Amino acid sequence: MSRPAVDSTSTALSARQIWTRARGAALVVALILIGGIALATIRSTESHGALDPRSADPTGSRAVAELLKELGVTVTVATTLDEATTAADARTTLLVTTPDLLTHTQQTALRSAMTGSAGRTVLIGAGPASLDTLAPEVTSAGSAPVTDLAPACTLPAATRAGSVELGGERYTTDPGTAADACYPSAGQPTLVRLPGSGTTDTVLLGSPDIFYNNRLDQQGNASLALQLLGSRPHLVWYLPSLADTSATTDAPAGDTTDNFLSLIPSGWLWGTLQLAVAALLAAVWRGRRLGPLVTERLPVAFRASEATEGRARLYRKANARDRAASVLRTATRARIAPLLGVAAQDAHSPERLLPALSVRLPETTADPRTLLFGPAPADDATLIRLADQLDALEREVRTS
Repeated sequence: MSRPAVDSTSTALSARQIWTRARGAALVVALILIGGIALATIRSTESHGALDPRSADPTGSRAVAELLKELGVTVTVATTLDEATTAADARTTLLVTTPDLLTHTQQTALRSAMTGSAGRTVLIGAGPASLDTLAPEVTSAGSAPVTDLAPACTLPAATRAGSVELGGERYTTDPGTAADACYPSAGQPTLVRLPGSGTTDTVLLGSPDIFYNNRLDQQGNASLALQLLGSRPHLVWYLPSLADTSATTDAPAGDTTDNFLSLIPSGWLWGTLQLAVAALLAAVWRGRRLGPLVTERLPVAFRASEATEGRARLYRKANARDRAASVLRTATRARIAPLLGVAAQDAHSPERLLPALSVRLPETTADPRTLLFGPAPADDATLIRLADQLDALEREVRTS
């Protein structure tokens, strides 16, 4: 039997080959992920947010807190409204880092504590969302970039500090309101002090830059920060937090989705998005088409009979008598069709091949239809008999 078709080799990689090639990259990615998670876990326990007096980050405020402690000021960090308002008294300065984040109920409670404490309250970056409640005599005049500004006022703390880095919110006061308006930007102050009854006063500061660790040594930032926060022996540093149960008072019942998402640090959200994009790109890259099958030269030369015997053993091992018979019949039809004057494309059509064979061999004893287009053999002996009959038919056609 001769070989009717040429073997072709697939370029597709097996699962073992893919793992062998990709395990190095997978190990590197795993190490990066493990290292990132470990680093994030460590940093999450040691670092704090902006304006946190416990944070040594560039935008933290640990430096000014340490300086205040050296001057004898006790610094207390408050993360709930109850902690902040309970500690407020005549000997206390209450610093509110982000008053705009407070709900209306929280702002009302804080306003009551401010007016009844006889102490100082410093509001950083208070805007339209909080001014109506916390400082009704003041309105927002828009924002300005942070830059070096001169005092341009008679407030002792400002004149002693000189130029500082301020900006952010700008303010205007109602006519007739007694106030110290300092550090104007484009004609509007970025620091306003509103005196109250007795020793009570409220300081509005447009931006928090003078309290940052990386800005404290610039211009007169440190001087102004220490004077504003160190005028009383006790400082309550209030950092509004969603962990405060009073923050949910104004929220609709059962609405916790926004609060939950807000508890996730933005770095984790951005990191998850980057990983998702990377996974998508990797899927597109690894899912590309490998292209059609290609024919390759065999690495060694061997006799055609060996290839035929090997293929026959594979057919026998798989009991593929139908496949073997089909290969034998297809090869025989392809070889005798030109001898019978039948076109190659019609060699496997019984309507074209069998009439031409009957004309060529009118007295043959074999049944051409059964030999060339019959059913699959039932056993090996029948398959061998079929092969012998096909050889005999081909010889008869060639010698007729």
